Amino acid sequence: MTNNDTLAKATKELMLKEPFYGLFLIMMNKVWRNDIDTAGVSKQAINMQLAINPVFWEHLCQEYKVGILKHELLHIAFQHLILRDSYKNHRLFNIAADLEINQYIDRAYLPGGSYPSKEEYIKDTKIFTDSIKKKLEDGDLSPSEARNELLKIPMRVIFLEDFAELNLDPKAGTDYYYKKLEETMDQNGNSSNEHLDQLLGNGPGGDQAGGHGGQPHWDHKTWNEFNDLSDAEKKLIQKQVDYQLKEVANQVSKGRGTIPGELKGYIDEINRKEPAKFNWKAYLRNFVGGSTQTDAKKTRRKKSRRFPSNPGLKIHERLHVLVGVDTSQSYSDAEFAEAFHELHHMHRMGTEITVVQCDTAIHSIKKYRSVENGKLAIHGRGGTSFDPVVDYFNENRRKFSCLIYFTDGEAPAPQTPPGGRTLWVLSSTSRETDHLPGKTIKLN
Repeated sequence: MTNNDTLAKATKELMLKEPFYGLFLIMMNKVWRNDIDTAGVSKQAINMQLAINPVFWEHLCQEYKVGILKHELLHIAFQHLILRDSYKNHRLFNIAADLEINQYIDRAYLPGGSYPSKEEYIKDTKIFTDSIKKKLEDGDLSPSEARNELLKIPMRVIFLEDFAELNLDPKAGTDYYYKKLEETMDQNGNSSNEHLDQLLGNGPGGDQAGGHGGQPHWDHKTWNEFNDLSDAEKKLIQKQVDYQLKEVANQVSKGRGTIPGELKGYIDEINRKEPAKFNWKAYLRNFVGGSTQTDAKKTRRKKSRRFPSNPGLKIHERLHVLVGVDTSQSYSDAEFAEAFHELHHMHRMGTEITVVQCDTAIHSIKKYRSVENGKLAIHGRGGTSFDPVVDYFNENRRKFSCLIYFTDGEAPAPQTPPGGRTLWVLSSTSRETDHLPGKTIKLN
């Protein structure tokens, strides 16, 4: 079986074992990378993705594959990659984050979890690591060959009992563990806790305390890709994750599954926040003169006029709105996400939406589906012209009730005015303008 085959198999097992995390994993993009030693969460534009070393993955047992996938998903769900910038010592935060999430994974699914002690695991693996290092010293293996051989030996993860003398509370949160570990540190960055000092590379053996001297699980090399994000970028990435968690929770609930207790409170909070910034229901009610999408459903509450014994038809008309989205360079990723947030609320009302992405030319025309809000694929990033979308609206006037254009307004008015009702929606960070034909509002 190829690595892709075994990844699909591990995903299926996680789906059967814990449907929430299985569905969450399916939504994630996965890539194979040789520049990391284990697995980690990496950056993909305004999204997160899973990066996995193929040699490391190939030689893991099935249980460890499932456990490590859940390990990375928990880092994403707990917002560790966004929160890390708030902590001075990133390496200490990495250890605190792993201490937290490993408590939510079956120990048998984590390297070293079924061993009676850390020492026992290191003793068993040391036989193999010493052999590889000797072959390297004797010239029987090249450095790259030795590295690949070491990657086949999974390093033990860290558990709460590794810090028994600190009397840490279980499942107390990453911030709690960070502060407790920080209390053991002196001004030189050394810890009074021997195991922590080894993890930080200060004690005898350095990182070898948990493995073979490579990049340990808690090193999180790929997290450096998220360093120094702007507040807008952090907010955008967090919204992406929130949306994905919410979608997974909805799917699990429909299937009579359960939302994990460690995430239920956070997901409930997501469902309570971020209402629409504009009253779309009241505004769109005024666009009754345009084209509508008609749905007909059978209902027992209404008898058929032609056939009294049969159910009647319930007619429901939906507005069909053309939405232009500015994808020019001046319209930021955060503004783009803000526009799709409003689209999500508009779509929830039952409105039929066709989205056109445009900078100086149209790059995408497609029906809006709420799941796409989790991807936010941006097409464009050139200059700005409103003419292509307005021309498309005028050419297809009979199809649409109105035109709604999300933009920062930084472009001349279209040469040909829109032939129907038009609303220009300026982002919350844009300057107000009155040069555009139709009605203009600004999101707050």
